[in-house]
Amino acid sequence: MKIFLTETHAHTSEVSPCATCNSKELVNLMIKHGYSTVFITNHLSEHTFSKANIKNWNDKIDFFLEGFELVKKVANGRINVILAMEISFTEEANDYLVYGITESFLKDNADMTNLTIDKFYPLAKKNCLHVIQAHPFRFGSRIVNPDFLDGYEIFNGNPRHNSNNDMASSWAKHYAKTESAGTDFHRPGDAGISGMYFENEIVTTEDYIQALQCGNFIIKK
Repeated sequence: MKIFLTETHAHTSEVSPCATCNSKELVNLMIKHGYSTVFITNHLSEHTFSKANIKNWNDKIDFFLEGFELVKKVANGRINVILAMEISFTEEANDYLVYGITESFLKDNADMTNLTIDKFYPLAKKNCLHVIQAHPFRFGSRIVNPDFLDGYEIFNGNPRHNSNNDMASSWAKHYAKTESAGTDFHRPGDAGISGMYFENEIVTTEDYIQALQCGNFIIKK
């Protein structure tokens, strides 16, 4: 039986200041390591925008989306490329992976980085988004009310951080939340560390969310 490998958590240097791989390098590495799909989860945060010296909200979103569009252009159909984000709020230290976002959602909700998770989550659900706390037990992160989350990243493969993945897995099961896993790709050596295997190819965000909710996957680690 053929299975399909998806990268759920990846950054490119054109947008995320912490990444060293550009879009072309990311695409080539993903294909080399057998991924059929990659979610581009660049950082949507005031830190990101301050590094780029951008102040206007629409300009911020145009900058953020340019990174995704560049990956799609480079991929040229060789791998599925899906838009997502890793959002950080100015009043919190946490990171949240959000799937299902669109340009209109991002532009219609100006300054969403100034919200908190309890204010953002109802907005996300109104727009049919799926919200996952990234690396919830990494040092510096804090646990939030699970009522404001759809799931937890139970395996984060970033080799430069201890994400206490076992704790995250137990926590997700305890609260019956969806579970995700990803490399948290930033650098060339990160490629291939993690991801999720699915029986069906993930072509859309809806495919991904449905597979998460069904629990129909195998985690690569």
